[in-house]
Amino acid sequence: MPEAYEQHLVPVLFRPFADDLATRAAALRPRSVLELAAGTGVLTSALVDAVPAAAVTATDLNEAMVTVGSAREPRAAWRRADAQELPFDDGGFDLVVCQFGVMFFPDRPAAYAEVRRVLAPGGRFVFNSWGPLSTHGFDAAFQAALEESMPDGAPPFLRDVPHGYADPAAVAADVEAAGLTLAAAEPLTLAGVARSAASVADGFLTGTPVSAAMAGREDARDIRAAVARRMTDRLGTGPVTAPMSATVYTAHAPA
Repeated sequence: MPEAYEQHLVPVLFRPFADDLATRAAALRPRSVLELAAGTGVLTSALVDAVPAAAVTATDLNEAMVTVGSAREPRAAWRRADAQELPFDDGGFDLVVCQFGVMFFPDRPAAYAEVRRVLAPGGRFVFNSWGPLSTHGFDAAFQAALEESMPDGAPPFLRDVPHGYADPAAVAADVEAAGLTLAAAEPLTLAGVARSAASVADGFLTGTPVSAAMAGREDARDIRAAVARRMTDRLGTGPVTAPMSATVYTAHAPA
């Protein structure tokens, strides 16, 4: 799954926002950076390039992601870690960053409280989360194609998880419940460029938890072909571009 995720989804969905977060991180001039839910390391690489003088520690709950990420970006220190129980000392980081990971935390206020604990006084927490499903060209096209191709019950993963934490008011409440101060919530829309709609479909079908719903189905090959065809009908043939909307949040620990 990490390989499919890295090949088909990272360049299209995540690299544009990684560059944005790395630029924001560089403006803060941190000396020590902790990344949560680092995945295969697209933001990690951008951070190491943007803040070369800082010590960057990348973490992920999934051991397979840590294995792939550490091989892909050895300039950072990698460690498997649960965001809700971080294995780091109090006040050890100037900056904590997380790209599209907070939506997956089972107890977000608990995770944010851990962020507060490991931040130095006045340290910053910069993270993003996707907007509503309808504001993401690739994800909306995939979910619609999946539902048309699986009328017996398409997995609601994209709607419920990646796009299930899109209300800035809910995010603000969770952040402030953890004792952090939310300084900014900035809407941001960037363009994603894919070599084909079928490539993105393959990434979702094999590189995300949607793959579990396909396992063991006798019609899995037919479903994959139908999803790719319907995504292509929506987005076009050849290289395709679509808008992707998110919100970027900046919070800080007490001074």
